[in-house]
Amino acid sequence: MPAVNYQYEKRKKELDKKKKKAEKDRQKEIKKNSNKQKETPPPPVAPEK
Repeated sequence: MPAVNYQYEKRKKELDKKKKKAEKDRQKEIKKNSNKQKETPPPPVAPEK
């Protein structure tokens, strides 16, 4: 049976953890930005004559 490459396994686990954290942060940012847009709508634009 081949030996387990622990360094590879550890690195893979670290990358998965980092990817998950980045995804979570991205979702947080999206949620934060969508709340801002609801609270402060852009000012109405005057129609041009």
